[in-house]
Amino acid sequence: MNVESINLRKMREIIASYSGRIKESDLIPILQKTQDAYGYLPRAALEEISNVTSIPRNKVFGVVTFYAQFSMIPRGKHTIKICNGTACHVKGSIEIREKVKQVLGVEEGQMTPDFKFTLETVACLGTCFLAPVIMIGKRYYGKLTPEKTEEIIRTY
Repeated sequence: MNVESINLRKMREIIASYSGRIKESDLIPILQKTQDAYGYLPRAALEEISNVTSIPRNKVFGVVTFYAQFSMIPRGKHTIKICNGTACHVKGSIEIREKVKQVLGVEEGQMTPDFKFTLETVACLGTCFLAPVIMIGKRYYGKLTPEKTEEIIRTY
């Protein structure tokens, strides 16, 4: 989806759902809802959020680039996060990452051509007892082997 060609109607509906004057504390929920609507945060939508809310553009972009939950590039339907924390690393996250890359045919930070998956490596998922672990959407999969990982991905 080209940034210049996006329809801002969804984003305007999100902002209109806030009654009264929009406060800076409303910014993160607005960004979350906008990302849910578009699958990412298009630059044009961010600029429109700034214009409509009077929140300075640098503040809007600063929040978006600070928090890992936000993305300014299109993402697949399912985001696969591979934990690279110490416990996961020691227990084989490198092999898991290589298997995921092989199965999906993408590198880290990329989306599959069918828009189904986006692959990310994260510093820690906070589930060391499940090491090695991946997260697909909001679901955790742990104590993985490369073979088990492939089976899980194929269920999607």
